[in-house]
Amino acid sequence: MAQIECKGVMKSYGALTIVPNFNLSVRDHEFIVFLGPSGCGKSTILRMIAGLEDISGGELSIGGTVVNDLEPGDRGVAMVFQNYALYPHMSIRDNIAFGLKRQKVPPDQIAKRVEAVATMLGLTPVLARKPTELSGGQQQRVAIARAMIKTPQVFLFDEPLSNLDAKLRAHMRVEIARLHKELKTTTVYVTHDQMEAMTLADRIVLLNGGEIEQVGTPEEIYERPSSLFVASFIGTPAMNLVPMEVISAEQTIVLQTGRSKLSIPKGVLEVHSGQKVVLGIRPADFRLGGLVDNDDVVFSGRVEMVEFHGDQVLALVDCDGAHFSALVPSRLRPIDGSDVHLHAASTAFHLFDAESGRNLLGG
Repeated sequence: MAQIECKGVMKSYGALTIVPNFNLSVRDHEFIVFLGPSGCGKSTILRMIAGLEDISGGELSIGGTVVNDLEPGDRGVAMVFQNYALYPHMSIRDNIAFGLKRQKVPPDQIAKRVEAVATMLGLTPVLARKPTELSGGQQQRVAIARAMIKTPQVFLFDEPLSNLDAKLRAHMRVEIARLHKELKTTTVYVTHDQMEAMTLADRIVLLNGGEIEQVGTPEEIYERPSSLFVASFIGTPAMNLVPMEVISAEQTIVLQTGRSKLSIPKGVLEVHSGQKVVLGIRPADFRLGGLVDNDDVVFSGRVEMVEFHGDQVLALVDCDGAHFSALVPSRLRPIDGSDVHLHAASTAFHLFDAESGRNLLGG
């Protein structure tokens, strides 16, 4: 079993606390992604799991064993770094085998295991080459092979694809997902790229300032963001977030910003008149014109700009001072300066308290 338990884990440098109180349980064979902006603490937490950073407080266990004071080599983990960390003077074969040689594994076993991982990762034709003779994607596969060959309980990935171009990143995402499916090793993966997180993760841990904002499946975090931070960070194009004020909170809630008013069913919402809120709706939840459903909310406005995205366009619309971006099919592309009606189901809206950032709809 390779379950990871973090209980009150913290990291401080003198008086500066980077990670104040980190609590998380990672299930055996689970693929967890730490996601967040630069400086949010995700790599620091990963390095504490690996044993490359001392733990200032709390308890960290792997497979039921507390590892706070264990050396990295005794934790049963293998780490793949952003910069590959390959030895330039060694062949690919020797780079992959290096860890096993240090453990004094018999040469015949080393040869068999190198051939096995090289075959799995498509590296057999390049085993005699040096790292400088390989592409970035090949070098990253070598780094993964070197981690795999030690048959660890836990794989740790620290932004492994950030040095690759967009096409190669997409290819390597598929490779890493395939490997995880085959190996079923508990995996913790750090990235600032939400596309990597959404496509790879069983669960995403979204971090902000060293603390967890939300933990959930990609679908849960996208569809039910728990806070304004989560809503603004997840989704491309970004969610429309419009500051508004509650001017009525009876059977129907009426919101206002500038000259624009919006009425939505109250449901289970607990709001009061005068409350400052932020209305959120994703660009893909808008549609242009057409028939109006019973629960539709309609905004009328003027198109300020249109961005061509291939089979879709992103239209920026000014609705009486409230600005919305709408993602619509290219065949329905509106013209700059034209008047349009944006339709959205009332169930597609999110509402956040402006002061606390909390999702008032219970994300």
